[in-house]
Amino acid sequence: MPHLANKQRLKTYLDALAHPGGQHDAVRDFFAPGAVIHHSHPFNDLSGADDYITRFVSPLQTAFQGLFRRDYILTGGAFEGADWVTATGYYVGHFASDWLGIKATRALAYLRVGEFHRMENGQAVESWVYLDIPELMIAAGQWPISDSPGRDRGYTGPHRGPATQDGLQLHENDPAHSEVSATLVTDMLRQLATPDEAWRPYWHDNMVWYGPAAFGSFVGLENFVGFQVPFEQAFSHWSGGSAGNGVTRHLTRQGDGDYVWSAGWPSLMAVRKDVFLGQPPSTDTLLMRVCDWWRREGDLLVENWVFVDIPDVLLQMGVDLFSGQHDVAPGPRMAA
Repeated sequence: MPHLANKQRLKTYLDALAHPGGQHDAVRDFFAPGAVIHHSHPFNDLSGADDYITRFVSPLQTAFQGLFRRDYILTGGAFEGADWVTATGYYVGHFASDWLGIKATRALAYLRVGEFHRMENGQAVESWVYLDIPELMIAAGQWPISDSPGRDRGYTGPHRGPATQDGLQLHENDPAHSEVSATLVTDMLRQLATPDEAWRPYWHDNMVWYGPAAFGSFVGLENFVGFQVPFEQAFSHWSGGSAGNGVTRHLTRQGDGDYVWSAGWPSLMAVRKDVFLGQPPSTDTLLMRVCDWWRREGDLLVENWVFVDIPDVLLQMGVDLFSGQHDVAPGPRMAA
């Protein structure tokens, strides 16, 4: 089946990244000629494997000595007639040289990454790559923002893989089971930003939300509520990627066994009516690049891994984390 073959293709690619050396050949083999790679700010839109290598992979290899990759979730399936594979985990290495203006710590460092690839004929033809650069900055003691959107400051640091240790879904799952998972998440998303917090019943009481580092991570539903409700209340005109509003959309959203993924570029739009990440209220609309992976147990969601391209959000609010400090010039910033 194509989904299983595509998942194995992604696993082969990730296996090549799991050790230093040989990574450039793996990139050229995995990405189709002319592939478009949408990347977190400041990289933004890259054109083809060589551009991806020149502007992202090679500078990262220089900064992170012995660079390797470890992924703890790999899924795949079809969405709106297209075939997709996804993965999330970490780049790891010895942070030996400055990168994007972040001063090298000369110690072990982690850079969180999530990827979504639209596949044709066994290669990625269009990709979306999310980084949690603020997590690296926080670990290096160089994050310039003290404000957190939640009631409490969440945990920041490397995230764990699934509690069940089965995130690499390299087998074929029952389509009916996968569809139940996808429907559960879709129904939950439609209840976000509701006055009665109608999304609560979809979650296990001891759920874990592995959020972007600028927000933090939380264990337990009530602790997560302490983030989610103030976050929602900081905005008006909130609308997400499943809403069909003509601006935001989910590029892909599907289930693979007990796992579900979604990604949007942008996936969320809102107008901030309160201070957000240290920036004052504004009438401007923010567009957020967001992606998620969820794991369910029975009819409840128990784990959720989330990325938000925070540097891009800050850029829209007039704060460029990398102004005049990139190893490479920022790429063009275009919506998908």
